[in-house]
Amino acid sequence: MEATVPDERPSVEGPATFHEVLAQREFRAVFTAGTLSWIGDYVAKAAVTLLVYQQTRSVALSAAAFAVSYLPWLLGGPLLAALAERHPYRRVMVACDVIRMVLMVLIALPGLPVAVLLVLLFTTTLANPPSQAAKSALMPQILAGDRLVVGLSLNSSIGQAAQVVGYLFGAAVASIDPTVALLFNAATFGFSALLLRFGVRNRAAAMSTAHRSHLLRETAQGFGIVFRTPVLRAIAVLVFSAMLFSIVPEGLAAAWANKDAQSDMAAGTTQAVIMVASPVGFVLGGLLVSRLCGPARRLTLMRPLAVFAPLVLVPALLDPPPPVVALLAALCGFAVAGMLPMANGLFVQALPNGFRARGFGVMATGVQVIQGLAVLITGLLAERFPIPVVVGVWSAAGVLLMTIAALRWPDKQTVDAAIAAASAANIAPTREAGGVAVSKKPAEPRPAEGRRRHAVT
Repeated sequence: MEATVPDERPSVEGPATFHEVLAQREFRAVFTAGTLSWIGDYVAKAAVTLLVYQQTRSVALSAAAFAVSYLPWLLGGPLLAALAERHPYRRVMVACDVIRMVLMVLIALPGLPVAVLLVLLFTTTLANPPSQAAKSALMPQILAGDRLVVGLSLNSSIGQAAQVVGYLFGAAVASIDPTVALLFNAATFGFSALLLRFGVRNRAAAMSTAHRSHLLRETAQGFGIVFRTPVLRAIAVLVFSAMLFSIVPEGLAAAWANKDAQSDMAAGTTQAVIMVASPVGFVLGGLLVSRLCGPARRLTLMRPLAVFAPLVLVPALLDPPPPVVALLAALCGFAVAGMLPMANGLFVQALPNGFRARGFGVMATGVQVIQGLAVLITGLLAERFPIPVVVGVWSAAGVLLMTIAALRWPDKQTVDAAIAAASAANIAPTREAGGVAVSKKPAEPRPAEGRRRHAVT
């Protein structure tokens, strides 16, 4: 039987390092498995998009094949994520990988009608919310204190790097044979399942059978705990606001690249440069801020970086050349990556174990919906107004929103109390069971009095 929560006492050695985090065997397994899955996913997206286009010569159907991976989050992300709370996280992750591996092999079968291919692809993506929710909830059980923040930063950075590598590799392989790319993705899911099965210890489910209710009610509890707890609500507002503005250059890259036929760069090159800039900036920001700044400094920088993210895009009003647009997008990605791991670290520490998967489902769904809405709204505005004006004004509004969110950030006492309440909810079942963890539904954290915690606030 495992302890309910990890030891989160402050390290006497100071801020955590990448070496310390990667030295943790379970984290290495989760990190490597996630990297494989991400690369395989992006390779498959490139392959499926091309495969559908080759069969139909329809841009709309090709785009639908790309967009279908977002549907599970939009249609039922929190509900699917709540399933992860009912079962051991390792089992959920392994099962999802095996299911996706089998379905990817089926998708690779030659001669499938496009409708069948899209249905299989959608079914494959249904495994994404519970798998990612289980991974998010497992992380604080593997890493403690500042190691958790550094680990989250590594995960975020490798996810962005995998996007770049996966798209480039996927496009290259798919142009030769899309089936090979799809089978490659199936293989990455198989290796991921093996890594998780043999590299991660088994832990009891966060919610026992006796404490289950209706799945819809459990999902509603996830929304309730995020938006009724002041600290969690403040983090959600900060993260959602960051996503609302940072995605815009990437989402409008194609139109931006083609708006000026007199540009020295080819439209395709311009689009690629703008789209890649934000992920590259994100990777650099996540790695550099986590490595060069200690916990206290990262917390101090979190709110200024949140304001800086949209602020750096305001000069788009001046209609700069594509390389400058890419630089602005990279700086925005850098700022978001600098603040996001610390916000995520605070979020998981303020959530009891039994709500972590559901809380992640709420956040991930919100991010997907907000990014989609941001691109949709700015795209519609760009039909009537110049793209630089749309991006510049949209970003200026983001500066105002982020400034308000930063000024309304909870004080240190409120944050400490929320983390202490979540910790107490995690520890209580262990004490009642004589020091052994049992699956018991935790109490929701309250921003009331509680013991003081180490310097995470």
